[in-house]
Order: sequence, then C-alpha cells, then structure tokens
Amino acid sequence: MGSLSSSSFQFDESLRLAKLRLLKMHHESNLGHVGGNVSCLDALMTLYHLVRTPRDRFVLSKGHSAGALYVTLWSLGQLTDADLTTFCQDNTLLPGHPSGTGVPDVLFATGSLGHGPSLAAGLALAAKYQASERQIYCLCSDGEWQEGSCWEALIFAVHHKLDNLTILIDQNHLQGFGKTEEIISCGDLTGRISSFGAQVQRINGHAWSEISESLKNRTPNKPNIVILDTIKGKGLHFAGMMESHYLPLSDEQYEDACSRIGTEAC
Repeated sequence: MGSLSSSSFQFDESLRLAKLRLLKMHHESNLGHVGGNVSCLDALMTLYHLVRTPRDRFVLSKGHSAGALYVTLWSLGQLTDADLTTFCQDNTLLPGHPSGTGVPDVLFATGSLGHGPSLAAGLALAAKYQASERQIYCLCSDGEWQEGSCWEALIFAVHHKLDNLTILIDQNHLQGFGKTEEIISCGDLTGRISSFGAQVQRINGHAWSEISESLKNRTPNKPNIVILDTIKGKGLHFAGMMESHYLPLSDEQYEDACSRIGTEAC
C-alpha cells in the first residue's frame, strides 16, 4: 500500500485554505456565482501550482468565476488579503469579471461568454510562429459551449495543430437558466468535441491528481480538451442546484459551508 507524500498533504491543505478564502471573499462581498467558482477552483489551483510555468499563459473564459482566479493568485502571493477585501467594491482592481488591467496574469477582459477559446487559440498560434515552448491554457464553462464562437475556435485549433493549447471545460451541467440538458439538449460534451479531431480527456474535476495528469498528457498536433466533471457549489448547502449560480451566502450558510471544509480560516 502506497502513502501520500508530504507535498501531497501540503497541496491538499493549500486547496482547503483557498476554498475557505473564496467563501470568505464572496460572503463579505455579498456576491453570487459561488457555485461556479467552487466547481473550478480545484482545476485552477492544480494548474497554477503544479503544472503552469512562468512562460505559459492563461485565459479565464468563464469570467464570472473571477473569484476562483483571484484566490488562486492570492495562494501564490500575487494578490494580498487586502486586495481580496476590495473584491467587487468601488474602484477595485478585482471586479466580478476580470477587467484585463492591474491583475497579474490577466490578459483580457472576459465574461462575455464564448470569447476565451478564440483568444487562447490566437495566443497558441502566435507561440507556434515564435517557436516558443509556451503553453496556453483556457478555462470555459459547459454552458458556454452553446456559443458558436467556441466551435469556430476548436475548428481553428484542430486545423492549425495547436498542441500547445489546452482548454478546460467546467462541466457542472448547470447554467444561468437551468440544466444544460434542458436548455439546449447539451449533456456531456466529450463525443461532440472528439468528432472535431481534438484530443479529449474526461476526468473528475475535483481530483487534483487526475487534473494534473490530464494537463500533462498531450497528443502531438492536437489541441488538448480536458472535460472536468464537477459539482456546482460542491461542499455547499445548495450543491448541484440552480441557487448556487445566483445567490450569495447568508451568515448561517457561510458558517455551515466553512464547517464542511474546516474552521481554521473562518
């Protein structure tokens, strides 16, 4: 029987503290979109701590999950606690959707869904022309793939053999008006994307070891599409429910959420 290394325990603790800090930031700002931030935080933390190098680039296409990105940057010391207290306040550098200015590693203003894959594909093609080893990463929501621009970007990436491009899709099966299956008959995206000729991996989006492996497992001449099976609002009282898309946490709900994850940062 194997054992977890000390580095694994350290990263597990970093994840736990990041989740607590995300809850605190959203609660203090009285802001919704908690569910979509929670569902992608494992992926962002894994990407930034275990995979991404300083030369690489990242595009947050699902801009309403800016909080998860800000907390990830906080966990790396690129943003401070004082910065996070200004989240969604007047004159902040940390709006609810990234503004593309003043925040480390935020290249574009995003949140108008469907733009990220095209931006990332452009960065990947530029890196190819520059003979750079730079990797480009992009995080999308699954509902976002109802946008035609996402499929156009996929066609472009496959055609140009952009094997330096990885697109992560937070497949939590919920969007603004309900379940993706009910809004536009869009369930698991694996088969549809595979048919375009990309490499597609479908994994547990809350298992950092699987996320790390999928980000490193790339096929030559093919863009890497990682479909993250996640639960919107995982660990919260309204996990997997539409309420997690819109509603902020009450004091009681915040305390309950913290108790599920741990109490040290509350």
